[in-house]
Amino acid sequence: MQFIPTHGGYEQLISYQKAEIIYDATVYFTNRFFRKGDRTIDQMVQAARSGKQNIAEGSQASGTSKEMEIKLTNVARSSQEELLIDYRDFLRVRRLNEWAKDHPYAKRLGELNRERNSTYATFQKGIENDNPEICANVIIGLIRVTNYLLDQQIRRLEKDFLKEGGLKERMTKARLAIRNNNR
Repeated sequence: MQFIPTHGGYEQLISYQKAEIIYDATVYFTNRFFRKGDRTIDQMVQAARSGKQNIAEGSQASGTSKEMEIKLTNVARSSQEELLIDYRDFLRVRRLNEWAKDHPYAKRLGELNRERNSTYATFQKGIENDNPEICANVIIGLIRVTNYLLDQQIRRLEKDFLKEGGLKERMTKARLAIRNNNR
């Protein structure tokens, strides 16, 4: 009986795919709209990177620690929230508008976000738009979707843990099964 479940596979998680787009978009955005040497660049890029990397690390750790998977997925969610605030600050201090849900561009972004297997190229026209308001809002939309996905993922991980337990419980079950089979 195997007690370490299949783990990893983060590349297949939509939350990871979106986080990767957000990271690439943030690198592009900060290089384009901030002056070299501005500390905000490092902070935003690091938050975007943390969001992506912690999803991957949590997925990989899941085989031996559901607790670690939950913690790291929550760190990813927190990093995305930090990044969202940075983009909102960018808009606010420049007196640019954050799109309401009923904004035509926000509706189009919602359609793009529902496309399966979307990539940076799916959103490139918005991310690399000449208008910084459009760029920031597209990335904000991506972050919102990713946050929603991560919230759902965390709830699912919690349910799975309550149902299946952690490594120690699986190890005990496996050992007892072996012991009972040897009688």
